[in-house]
Amino acid sequence: MNRRQFLKSSGASVALGALGQYTDALPDQKSRRVGLIGCGWYGKIDLFRLIQVSPVEVVSLCDVDKHMLAETASMVASRQHSKKTPRTYADYRDMLKERDLDIALIAPPDHWHALIMIEAVKSGADVYVQKPISVDVVEGRAMLEAARHYGRVVQVGLQRRSTPHLVEAKERFIDTGALGKIALVEIYCYYHMRATENPPDTNPPDYLDYDMWTGPAPMRPYNRLVHPRGWRAFMEYGNGIVGDMCVHMLDMTRWMLGLGWPTRIASTGGIFVDKTSKANITDTQTATFDFTDLRVVWQHRSWGEASDPKYPWGATFYGDKGTLKASVYGYDFMPLGGGQPMHRDVTYELDKYPEDRTEKDLERHVAPAERYHMLNFLQAIDTRGRPVSDIEQGYISTASCILANNAMKLGRTLAWDLQEHKVADDEEANQLLRRAYRQPWTHPVPEGA
Repeated sequence: MNRRQFLKSSGASVALGALGQYTDALPDQKSRRVGLIGCGWYGKIDLFRLIQVSPVEVVSLCDVDKHMLAETASMVASRQHSKKTPRTYADYRDMLKERDLDIALIAPPDHWHALIMIEAVKSGADVYVQKPISVDVVEGRAMLEAARHYGRVVQVGLQRRSTPHLVEAKERFIDTGALGKIALVEIYCYYHMRATENPPDTNPPDYLDYDMWTGPAPMRPYNRLVHPRGWRAFMEYGNGIVGDMCVHMLDMTRWMLGLGWPTRIASTGGIFVDKTSKANITDTQTATFDFTDLRVVWQHRSWGEASDPKYPWGATFYGDKGTLKASVYGYDFMPLGGGQPMHRDVTYELDKYPEDRTEKDLERHVAPAERYHMLNFLQAIDTRGRPVSDIEQGYISTASCILANNAMKLGRTLAWDLQEHKVADDEEANQLLRRAYRQPWTHPVPEGA
C-alpha cells in the first residue's frame, strides 16, 4: 500500500480536510537510510510505524542492552521491505560516525535525548526524537539551536498534533468558535502508572552496560525497577508524570489554541499516598500554566479513581458556548443551551495494518497518529520545512513542564522571560534550569547561555 492509498483508506476521512497538509505534498517514495537509537518500547513503535508508511531501509540499530538489541534486529529483518538485518552498535557515537543516515530515530530514556539528538544533527541526519525532548531547560534550548544551526528537520514525538480525531475536534469546535471564549482548560492523568514495588538493589545483568545506560545521569545502584521502562519512576532520568504525561496534553492544548509560552507557572504536590516504593516521582501533583487570558491546570494522581472514567488521561476545554473533552481515545462536544452533543471514537485501522494486532506492547489506539506523524515528518524532510511537532514546539512544551516541577520544588510561582530564556528576577530558579552531568559527560550549552 502506498502513501496515497494509505491516506484514502485510513478510516480517518472525517479529518482529511484538516490533515490536508499530509496529502498536498506527499513524501517522496524514495528509500531512506534509517537508524534507531534506543530499541526499547517506543523506539520500536516509532520505527515500525515508519516502515508501514515508507519504503525505508533500516541500516543500523543501537542499544546498551544486548538482548533488546538482538531482538529488535531480528524483528526489523522480518518486517522491513528488504528483509536485511541492520548493523548493531552498543555506542551511539560509533553508529553516528558512519555519517550514512538520512533519518535517526532517538528513543532512549529521557536523560539521553539531548546528547544523542545534538550528535545526530551534527552527523547530517534528520531526527525524530521522543518526548519530552530533555530533562532540563538548557538542554532543550541547546537542541533547538543545534537543529537550526545544522539545518536539520527535527520532529518530536508529540503525536497528538497528528491524531485524526483530535485534528477534527480542533477544526470543528475550536477553529470555528463553536466553544466560544475559552478561558480554562483542565488537563489530567489518573493512570496508576507510578511504580509501587520495592525490590532490592542488585548487580546489573551481564547483557546490560549499566554505566553507559546511566550516562550523564547520577549513578544509582542498579534495580530491576529501572530497566526496561521503569526508569520513569525516578527523577534522575526524567521529570516524573508531569514530564511524561502532562507534556502531551499541554502540547495538545497549545497546538489546538495556538498558544506559545506560558507567562507564569506554579505547582504543588508530592508523595502523599505511596511512601514505601523506591519511586521518587510524585504520586499527586497540580500545575498551573498562565497564558494571557487563559489558565491551563494540570492534575495527576497515581491512586484513586479518575474524575471521569471515560477520560482517565485527557483535556477538558471550557468555553462560554460549550465544553470539549478530548483524549487519545476520542472526544465529546457538549454545547450549552441545547444543541446536539457530538462524540467520536479513535479509529484503530487493525484490518488495514494486521501487524498492529500482534505487535508486542503496541498502543494500538496511537498507531494511526504515529503513522500520520511520520508522514508529516517525511513531508517536512522533502520540503525542508517545519514539521507539525517541530523541535521548537517540543522545547516550549517540555520546558514548561520542567518549570512546573521547579516551581513545586521552590514553593513559588515562576515568571518566564521569553527573551532571555530564563526565570525573571529569580536566580535560585535559574540555577535549576541546568542539571549537573556525571563525568565524563559534558552538558551541552546553547550559544549565549
